[in-house]
Amino acid sequence: MLHHFLMKGTVKIKLHDPGFKSGFVTIVGRTNVGKSTLLNNMLGQKLTIMSDKPQTTRHKIQCVLTGADYQAVFIDTPGIHKPKHKLGEHMVGTALNALREVDVVLLLVEAAMPGPGDHYMLEQLKKVTGPVLLAINKIDLIKPDELMPIIAAFQKTGNFADIVPVSALTGENVQHLRQVIINYLPEGPQYYPDDMVVDRPERFIMAELIREKVLHLTSQEVPHSVAVVVDEVEQRSQELVAVRAVIYTERESQKGILIGKGGRMLKEVGKQARQELEALLGSRIFLELWVKVKKDWRNRDIDMRNFGLLEE
Repeated sequence: MLHHFLMKGTVKIKLHDPGFKSGFVTIVGRTNVGKSTLLNNMLGQKLTIMSDKPQTTRHKIQCVLTGADYQAVFIDTPGIHKPKHKLGEHMVGTALNALREVDVVLLLVEAAMPGPGDHYMLEQLKKVTGPVLLAINKIDLIKPDELMPIIAAFQKTGNFADIVPVSALTGENVQHLRQVIINYLPEGPQYYPDDMVVDRPERFIMAELIREKVLHLTSQEVPHSVAVVVDEVEQRSQELVAVRAVIYTERESQKGILIGKGGRMLKEVGKQARQELEALLGSRIFLELWVKVKKDWRNRDIDMRNFGLLEE
């Protein structure tokens, strides 16, 4: 099981040695720009879900990277977008609130000329007092001679402490970006033990990995109406863990898509999710999935709270 996960409310701050650097780093950007992919790459393991669907990340997630002389606490936020329901409003509010009281802000943009969404983010960043770094992502999709005009265009729009072009997908320049971030951290204490990596319980990570497979496998009609709740985790033996989870959606038609003809879609979701969970937990997994309808849950505070999408 995931004994290295950090549960909220258990933080113990260790006094720091001279020269030890630590701090909180917020990663912000528009939806589908690659924030979670970049964070997983910097951490060297998969802790946040990834998808080519917009608005994949719904929560503010803190991931911890500890080295011999530093500790960086990365805050992965939902993408900035125009909300269409209460859940979207909550997601955007969470992302903007994460700009407050952090040591470093990392703005992630795509390798293209600044657009309206970028200008909105840049306006929000004018309120930030600490260093703001710019990472230009997806450089693997452009020609080398296209990069410098893009960098120059962003230099005119904001006062960035540093600009680093990267490819979160291929890993190009990601380790350099990580070192740049560490360089801007102030001296400070080690907030979390060496083996702590994320501030969410294991059931949350399990549910997110299952939701990721739904995003990958279903059509545009389904993904954002889906919530996953892990109801039960049972250690049946030293080698086997049983997991029972419910996939909630908003309409009967979406339930039919998720189950698929003869149950084939749900079986494929379960197969791919089980492989991820086994890699994460280091145990064999017996995964049982159910699909239920909860109408219009994205506009109901009580449902979003029950699904862990709103704080108590």
